[in-house]
Amino acid sequence: MEHSSRLVDGKATPRGAYPHIKRVGDFLFLSGTSSRLPDNSFAGVRQVDEMGSMELDIKAQTRAVLDNMQDYLATEGATLADVVDVTTFLVNMNDFAGYNEVYGEYFKKESGPARTTVAVHQLPHPHLVVEIKAMAYKPLS
Repeated sequence: MEHSSRLVDGKATPRGAYPHIKRVGDFLFLSGTSSRLPDNSFAGVRQVDEMGSMELDIKAQTRAVLDNMQDYLATEGATLADVVDVTTFLVNMNDFAGYNEVYGEYFKKESGPARTTVAVHQLPHPHLVVEIKAMAYKPLS
């Protein structure tokens, strides 16, 4: 069974010893993906005053996460249509509606993956409000 791991060029470097995406046979595993950009800034984060108060936009962050996931999958010839399971981590369940709205732009309930959404105390950076990990099925040609 083929095993391979991949870091995707042009994306933020993982903050630990893990790849963006791993293939094991016909399955693809995406590590927890955030809205972090290659320059280590974050999509969906805006400073709102000189005191350093930040606005954290769940819709912009969710969109950036799903766009990152699309790019990771593309390196293996896969798309979001190949995703079979998603686990989403939200720092605040009050963000569920905004996250769910954007998620629905990428997946349909009739054909999308199985999904679990959980609230977590925090993510690896205080500007992150959402992280998603996923599994896809894309048979080797």
